[in-house]
Amino acid sequence: MTNTMSIRPASGKYVVRAGGAIVAESAAALELSEGDLPAVIYFPRADIAMALLEKTQSTTKCPKKGMASYYAISTASGQIDDAAWSYEDPKTDEARAIKGHIAFFTDRVTVERI
Repeated sequence: MTNTMSIRPASGKYVVRAGGAIVAESAAALELSEGDLPAVIYFPRADIAMALLEKTQSTTKCPKKGMASYYAISTASGQIDDAAWSYEDPKTDEARAIKGHIAFFTDRVTVERI
């Protein structure tokens, strides 16, 4: 893995679905690429049904992005623990663009371009 990170506007419109509900839909999402890892789509909070998300006690630390906070998603089908994360105070200039955005684990919810 290389140590490079890039953030750019994601082309098109993206949606997040969980438990039969649309959790987020945005034409203003950002795409973060880091080294050889798959690209991650970050959604502006304004485009997320924040009433469905609840912050958990989970955290992790990234040297470039800082401390990540995690969120559970509540749906009619049940709760999906730690299904999303955000960096509320990114530590580097290069990561500051994702402040105010939330990303979702694609193995727990569906994130797709529509």
